[in-house]
Amino acid sequence: MWIDDWGVEPDDEASAVVAAVGRQLKLWRETAGLTATEFGAAIGYGEDLVFKVEGGRRIPRPEYLDQADQVLRAGGRIAAMKKDVAEARYPKKVRELAKLEARAVELCMYTNHNIHGLLQTEEYARALLRTWRPSYSPDELERMVAARVVRGAVFDRTPAPELSFVQEEVTLRRPIGGAMVLRRQLQRLLDIGELPSVELQVMPTSRGDHPGTGGRIQMLKFGDGSAVGRTDDDFAGRPVSDPKQLRILELRFGIIRAQALTPDESRDFIERVLGET
Repeated sequence: MWIDDWGVEPDDEASAVVAAVGRQLKLWRETAGLTATEFGAAIGYGEDLVFKVEGGRRIPRPEYLDQADQVLRAGGRIAAMKKDVAEARYPKKVRELAKLEARAVELCMYTNHNIHGLLQTEEYARALLRTWRPSYSPDELERMVAARVVRGAVFDRTPAPELSFVQEEVTLRRPIGGAMVLRRQLQRLLDIGELPSVELQVMPTSRGDHPGTGGRIQMLKFGDGSAVGRTDDDFAGRPVSDPKQLRILELRFGIIRAQALTPDESRDFIERVLGET
C-alpha cells in the first residue's frame, strides 16, 4: 500500500508550521486558478489529501512539495518549504529525543528485549513496530519507521559521539520479521560495530546475575558536563538529570559492560548467530 501522507499530532507545536505551509500551498494553487481536484490530478494525489494538506491536517511529503513547485511554477519557493516541515514529519517525542542525541558526546545504551532503535534496519523496525498493540494505522506505522531510521544519522556526525551498546543475547535470536530480516539486522550490527566510535557488546543469557535484569538503561552525556538518563525499573521510568540518580545508572551500566562479552568476543558471537540463522 502506498502511504502518501502523515498525520499531525494534536497540540503539537509543529502543527503551526504545517498549517502555515498549508495556507501557502492553497494561496499558490488559487493564484494559479486550479481547483483542488485539478491540482491533485496534476501532482498525482487525491483531492481529499490536497484539502487535508492545505488545512494543516496532513504533513506533505517532500515529493508532494516538489510536484507542487513544478506544477505551480513556483521556481523553488515551494520546494524550499521541505526544510520547514522536515522535523514535523516525526512524532514530537522522537524529535525531542533526536535533539538530545544530536547534542550528546557520549551515549550508553543497554537493551534487553529487542535491538536498540539506533541500531535497527528499516525492515526490522517496521516488523517490530507491527507487533505493537494497539496496532498502528498504515500511515502511523510509516511515520514511526521513518522517525526511527532518521535517528541513525547520529553515526554520521562529525566529530562522532562515543556510543556504547550492550545487547542481551535474546535480542539477537528473536526472529522479528523472519529469518532474512534478522540476518540483515545482524549484519548491520557487525557493520556498525566496526565504526571507531562504537563499542558493541553482547550480554550472554548465561550471565544470570547482573544489574540489567530490571530493564533497559539509557544515558546521554553532553559537552558541558551535564547528562540525562533513564531506566525501566527506577524513577518511574522517566528521564533524570540529578547527579545522584545518574550515578546509580552509571554504576549499573558499568557493571553490565564489565560482565558482557568484550567487543571482539561480541563480534565473534554475532557472526556465529548469523551463521546459525
